Amino acid sequence: MRSGRLLYLLGVLALCCGFPLGVSAGMPLENERAPVSSAEEIVEYGAGYRFERDGWIYLHIAGEPYERGVQHGYLLAPELQTIFDNLDYLTYWSTGKKWSYFVDAANRMFQKHIDAEYLQEMQGIADGAQAAGVDITWQDIMTWNGYEELTGYWWPNEQAGTYVDNEHCSAFIATGSQTRDGRIVMAHNSWNVFEMGQLSEVILDIEPAQGQRMLMQSAPGLLDSGTDFAVTDAGLMVTETTIGGYGEFDPQGAPEFLRVRKAMQYADSLDGFVGTMLQDNNGAYANSWLLGDANTGEIMRFELGLKYHSVERTKDGYFLGFNAPTDIALRNLECSDTGYFDIRTPMGARRVRLTNLMEEYHGTLDVDAAEKIIADHYDVYLGKENHPCSRTVEGHYELDAFEYWPARLPYRPQGAVDGKVTDSDLARDLSLWARYGSSSGMAFDAEAFMKQHIQWNDLAGYIWDRPSQPWSLFTAGER
Repeated sequence: MRSGRLLYLLGVLALCCGFPLGVSAGMPLENERAPVSSAEEIVEYGAGYRFERDGWIYLHIAGEPYERGVQHGYLLAPELQTIFDNLDYLTYWSTGKKWSYFVDAANRMFQKHIDAEYLQEMQGIADGAQAAGVDITWQDIMTWNGYEELTGYWWPNEQAGTYVDNEHCSAFIATGSQTRDGRIVMAHNSWNVFEMGQLSEVILDIEPAQGQRMLMQSAPGLLDSGTDFAVTDAGLMVTETTIGGYGEFDPQGAPEFLRVRKAMQYADSLDGFVGTMLQDNNGAYANSWLLGDANTGEIMRFELGLKYHSVERTKDGYFLGFNAPTDIALRNLECSDTGYFDIRTPMGARRVRLTNLMEEYHGTLDVDAAEKIIADHYDVYLGKENHPCSRTVEGHYELDAFEYWPARLPYRPQGAVDGKVTDSDLARDLSLWARYGSSSGMAFDAEAFMKQHIQWNDLAGYIWDRPSQPWSLFTAGER
């Protein structure tokens, strides 16, 4: 359960500013769709505003870099307070190093690469939060933006040059004869440890003074998506899954969060996106990018490591994301133990299951079907129809004893924490469907979990309940 302090801070912020406080609707029935529009209260600050719906915070920010940053920081100040309070504990708990250690590393590695536009936006986020009573700096914001790179890639290399276990996300993108009417269909669910994955609760609508407007899933304080599900008004559709068993990192390169934000904001083609991501690549947050052009119907799989990358494209077919690279050179020369062929692992099992589902839905794939696929609980290893675990498309490590893959700890509170789906018609309108908590509607009770699995009680209070929520439609500019 989120702390009462967060709700208190949000109430104080609303009352002090004279704004009505947004209140979510009552708990929906499982698998229910939310109304396309509803009567959420809107909190405004300058050109920015926020409202809450079905577990999500919709945030609109607009204008020049600093002013949109101030809107972001001010309107999400209560959530930023919670994040940075939690990071003080969780960073030390998971690495043995204090938060300040990673701030110093971010200053050394990242600051020199960051364009003035994004330095100003981060300064604005910090200043907006400070104006609302949250004591953070722009360096804290920069470190938070690079947290995945710092703790998941740089720090393991600093320790021992180790490979990184990154089973984050399931995804697919399809077009042409694969879909019901030939349009692109794209879907994704975010996998993470719950204490971090639950933070990606924002539907972020950025209307910058320069570049493309973007609608994306994100977390408070981030410049980019973080989970990488986005549409832009250039017609680009963007998602990805991380590449597991990968550990390369170049501390002289530009951070991934900067490159992907620039690609989303300024690329007007698939090739433009690829070019921006390749420039000054630091290798961190290595992904199998699944990209679409809503204007042409073309889709692409762009796999990016440090030394190796590959591009596949088609106007008739599909690409999958399951946390193992399909590129042979990248898989063999930059990775280790990817699970590509092993259906005992989440990677190999989802590779098989998603392929089967693409065949099953060939020619009929649409948004409704995509929602079912991304919530699938079929375990190909055990041949069980309804067996949510680490091997299912919607992953549930918290339910898995890992007797078949002892490289992972049993019952880790980790796995899929949402679902998102869009198609090329929706993307051209800067719209997407999203479901917070899990793509199947399965609820998570933090207190009950901790009672059953006391080995994880160090995380008590840092993991929230996620009640069942419906699928909700979001569109850039809605009020």
